[in-house]
Amino acid sequence: MKAALAVTALFGGAVRGAHASEAADLPPQPGDRLVRMDDEGAPQPLKVADIPLASKPVRALPFAATDALVRDGSRLGRVILMRFDPASLDAETRARSADGVLAYSAVCTHQGCEVSEWDAAGGAMFCFCHFSKFDPLKAGTVTAGPAGRALPWLPLKSEHGELVVAGSFSSAPGVRKG
Repeated sequence: MKAALAVTALFGGAVRGAHASEAADLPPQPGDRLVRMDDEGAPQPLKVADIPLASKPVRALPFAATDALVRDGSRLGRVILMRFDPASLDAETRARSADGVLAYSAVCTHQGCEVSEWDAAGGAMFCFCHFSKFDPLKAGTVTAGPAGRALPWLPLKSEHGELVVAGSFSSAPGVRKG
């Protein structure tokens, strides 16, 4: 018994560390908050008001608030956020938004580069690598470029103004092989 307690005491932290590493690799989970990807210091959950209207996407990562863990172990968990007037959204798009904030995978479906820019004139998010464009108001459908499928969307909700993940990505983020 004493040996088992000694082993648990000695290796307990390593097990928790491994668990934390695995949790950091998970995609966004329902209930996760979203935090700015390039923030330094303690993660601060993003609020609806932090996302400017029809502007360059805000890059974000899921944050498991209960574990104080940023899920940054996989690029496939990266998210881009855009905000529109909720009245301008169709019923389906509005239902998966948080007060007009929409979330999409930040990983382009063509070659896996990052979608990070906004073409205001064309109303499209785009990837600088091969210039695939995606319409955020039409479920991330491809409007130009070589990408073969839409950007996966992520349903959101607002809790006390904070952006909260409400479900899973609509499809697997990134490039589909085969």
